[in-house]
Amino acid sequence: MGGASPADDARRVVEALERVVLGQAAATREALVCLLARGHVLLEGVPGTAKTLLVRTLALALDVKFQRIQFTPDLMPADITGVTLLTGAREFTFRPGPIFADLVLADEINRAPAKTQAALLEAMQERTVTVDGVGHPLSATFTVFATQNPVEFEGTYPLPEAELDRFMMKVLVGYPDAAHEQGILARTVAGFEADRPATYGVTRVTDAAGLERLRAAVEAVRVEPQITAYITGIVRATRQAASLTLGASPRAGVSLLKAARGAALLDGRDYVIPDDVKQLAPAVLRHRVSVAPELELEGVTPDVALKAILDKTEVPTT
Repeated sequence: MGGASPADDARRVVEALERVVLGQAAATREALVCLLARGHVLLEGVPGTAKTLLVRTLALALDVKFQRIQFTPDLMPADITGVTLLTGAREFTFRPGPIFADLVLADEINRAPAKTQAALLEAMQERTVTVDGVGHPLSATFTVFATQNPVEFEGTYPLPEAELDRFMMKVLVGYPDAAHEQGILARTVAGFEADRPATYGVTRVTDAAGLERLRAAVEAVRVEPQITAYITGIVRATRQAASLTLGASPRAGVSLLKAARGAALLDGRDYVIPDDVKQLAPAVLRHRVSVAPELELEGVTPDVALKAILDKTEVPTT
């Protein structure tokens, strides 16, 4: 470990990401918070906004195995989980699928049919894959980063509410600002290629064991009763809000608590402050609530409805 504190290691991972993924500071931070809090991430953004680059860079900084799975309408559950093959007289061998990696990018998850989505979501929940009645454990680092394109709904299968609830956060990946966008071009002139990780210039920050230490440090972050009361207040307010037809589940509160601990660690604190909760609440809750249809027509988004709830919820002062 070389005497570096968990907060220092986490900070160095953030720096490695920000050197490669330009103009996506908020999305990068949220994705890392999720990883540190043992949560899976839903990344939403149009193609070409560095979603794959983000996950690939994370894998390089942590020196863990990255695997991308392109979801398509003909993708079958076995294409993800793997198959049992007859390799000799009465001899069966399991050939693992692409899900047996550390950081798995499930690209355009809403393009695959429900049963294939379900196979992935079951693996996310159980951290085990069952094929022909035999359980195969996934790596301790195993984290899914699923992407979806917010614009294209032609030929897609939207994720049901219960499945969306399995993701700790829905991270929005927008367009970079002008300066960063020009930076992307300047870097390309200098030889950077997104599909050639050797050009990223990422040096290993830690490894799987180091990530495990970071996660243990996140779980040791102190959360005072007034913070848990604040989280409960926010989550329960989503169920009473007239603007929402579906409020957040108790699992949402647990996710917000875990994420707030991850954010505290990134800021070098061993205790959660109300701001950790307030800043992450939109990312943790936006995919778990539904806006009333008549308000949706008026352009009210989950983020707008959540902002109104956060503004009304009393923030603890101590």
